[in-house]
Amino acid sequence: MELIRDISEELKTSYIDYAMSVIIGRAIPDVRDGLKPVQRRILYAMYEMNLTSNRPHRKSARIVGDVLGKYHPHGDSAVYDALVRMAQDFSMRYPLIDGQGNFGSIDGDVPAAMRYTEARLTKIAEELLEDIDKDTVDFVPNFDSTLEEPSALPAKIPNLLINGSSGIAVGMATNMPPHNISEICRAIIAYIENPLISIKDLMKIVKGPDFPTGGIIVGKDGIKDVYETGKGKLIVRGRVEFEGNAIIIKEIPYQVNKAKLVEKIAELVRDGKLEEVKFVRDESDREGIRVVIELRRGDFDTVVNKLYAYTQLQTTFGVINLAIVNGTPKILNLKELISEFVNHRRNVIYRRTQYLLKKAEERYHILEGLMIALRNIDEVISIIKSSESPDTAKKSLMERFELSEVQANSILQMRLQRLTALEMETLTREYSELKDKIKDFKDIISSERRIDDIIIKELKEIIEKYGDERRTKIVSELEEISFEDLVTQEDNIIVITSEGYVKRMDIETFRTQRRGGVGVIGVSLRQNDYPEIVSVCNTHHKLLFFTKSKAYWINAYEIPKQDRNGKGIHLKNFISLSEGEKVVSVVSVPDFDGEVVILTEDGYIKRTKLSEFENAKRGGVSCNSAFVRLLKGDIILISTKMGLTAKIPVSNVPRYSRTAKGVRAINMQKGDSIAGLTFADGDGYLLTLTEKGFGKRTPVEEYRLTRRGAKGVRNIRITSKNGHVVFAEFVKGGEELLTMSEDGYAIKISVDEIPVYSRNSAGVSVSKKGIKCAVLI
Repeated sequence: MELIRDISEELKTSYIDYAMSVIIGRAIPDVRDGLKPVQRRILYAMYEMNLTSNRPHRKSARIVGDVLGKYHPHGDSAVYDALVRMAQDFSMRYPLIDGQGNFGSIDGDVPAAMRYTEARLTKIAEELLEDIDKDTVDFVPNFDSTLEEPSALPAKIPNLLINGSSGIAVGMATNMPPHNISEICRAIIAYIENPLISIKDLMKIVKGPDFPTGGIIVGKDGIKDVYETGKGKLIVRGRVEFEGNAIIIKEIPYQVNKAKLVEKIAELVRDGKLEEVKFVRDESDREGIRVVIELRRGDFDTVVNKLYAYTQLQTTFGVINLAIVNGTPKILNLKELISEFVNHRRNVIYRRTQYLLKKAEERYHILEGLMIALRNIDEVISIIKSSESPDTAKKSLMERFELSEVQANSILQMRLQRLTALEMETLTREYSELKDKIKDFKDIISSERRIDDIIIKELKEIIEKYGDERRTKIVSELEEISFEDLVTQEDNIIVITSEGYVKRMDIETFRTQRRGGVGVIGVSLRQNDYPEIVSVCNTHHKLLFFTKSKAYWINAYEIPKQDRNGKGIHLKNFISLSEGEKVVSVVSVPDFDGEVVILTEDGYIKRTKLSEFENAKRGGVSCNSAFVRLLKGDIILISTKMGLTAKIPVSNVPRYSRTAKGVRAINMQKGDSIAGLTFADGDGYLLTLTEKGFGKRTPVEEYRLTRRGAKGVRNIRITSKNGHVVFAEFVKGGEELLTMSEDGYAIKISVDEIPVYSRNSAGVSVSKKGIKCAVLI
């Protein structure tokens, strides 16, 4: 028979069926026992194998084989991986399997093959399975309907809450954190005693998740969100201590690979992002985690904040309390999780009591018959002796004493030794005790309060047997780690070469010398490379990089600090430079409040708000520029390579967007180009340096104001001896100057050593090696 059906409808139905199969059959735990099917099948198979905590371990391969053959035909690796995780004390807060052998490590080491390891149930796992033989849970057919398996375990302990769970299904995921068993049990007791208890009151008992690896949860708002909505994010940090000049990591966040954490720290040290660290070593052993980070200097707070910011010593644990409730996936808050567990335990205890009542009533019924027989023992013996066969004797007894067939059979099977006075007394006592038990069982079944009292009693026993101290500390406030926390605030020198290599150096790297010297190596250069830009930045500032067509920014501290011999790192590691794109200007800014003055290479100028560059970051935004300076002062001085300077009031420069061209600032003669852009603020000097190492200071008042678009006035006399202008900056006196030559030599001198000359003079020798770029420091 041909069945015609719309393909979209068929795909939709098939996909939904598949999705629900994965959600319910594999990835999401049941709210009642907190187990996924594979975990439940492993524990039940081990229970059937009698692998309890007081029995010898058995090969894991044997357990996996039983689980595969009987209940879970999905591949041995899936079963063994689940078994291993339930045995790992760094994965489970309260392990359910006691493993013997190599079950992996917190360093990410894989466990040994299943033929080498052995396992058995832990005592706490036995609590999950207790009373499973008393009709407490429903059993369902296995995959081939040859056996039956439990749909859930009786779960005397709140496993989902104490051990958590994680899994990815089709279109949904669960990630539930573990908790402290004492806190959870006390919270359940509080809920039973007061079903109207608020989540806020429950949180007074359950402080927060309690991870097996300890650590610190930072901020209570995240915990509040998780407990109220079932979803949220927790900031988890490792715990550190200080010993001498070293930081000791004693605990790491949950699910973090320790070996990779140590490797990442070592990588940061190599890359210069942890320049305060001398070396790192892992001294962990069976006693616990101990990672030693030896410091060059005792800047503990800065290094710890860097570790939190750059490594998995601080992680975000995203919580989704998704579990299967009555066959449907549902996100649950703390109170709902507790409520579902209590409902499950109420049902288990009710069914257990019904089972015990049934068994007691069956035994009581037999004892009633035996008691009748004992009271009429001579007549009973006479009937049995006069009967032709056992069937005749059974019928006679049933008719004479109004017995049931079960009672008559029990009398016929009774041994003669039961007729002794001692045995008769024992039967009488058992009969009386059973009568009281039946009454008690019936009272339990008819009373919700009695059932709740039993749950409370069991939970108190659980606390007594398995309760322990919290491992994870909770601190109330989350202090956002900013880059100010990551680095010591200081001024550094930034050097960018013609090939695009950049490095950051301490200003103290260079000692002050007298003018006219050779200097020292300031940057080691690659072949055909030379220093093109030297600037000063603050480690707490942002660095704005400008090319002729775009602008980018990064945090200043991201550029690794190097010594004088370092060759730097290419800018492409920090910003998305296109092929052939070069940085022409760099500006250090504390924030994006204020303005910059942008001057193009053909002499157009504009003012632009810094806020327009806030979204530039590494990808960059469009901007026409050549020289860019942070606006400070009321007079702009623009100098050219051929020795001219234009003096323009800032008020004459209009404000435009970053993509606009601007207005004409200076009209340069053929062959000339821009050499410097600076701002004058009150009385002072224009410091001018040339490519052959000459320099001078000239009073600013010697320069007249020029209109926009003028050629400017003479600034310095250019000759073959001193060369073209490479640097022009407003100074007041007292500053220091750092110059760099084409071959990377640097000289640091006091500005006051450079004499004051008129605009028409050629200057005096400042650096014998010549000057390629310079900066005031």
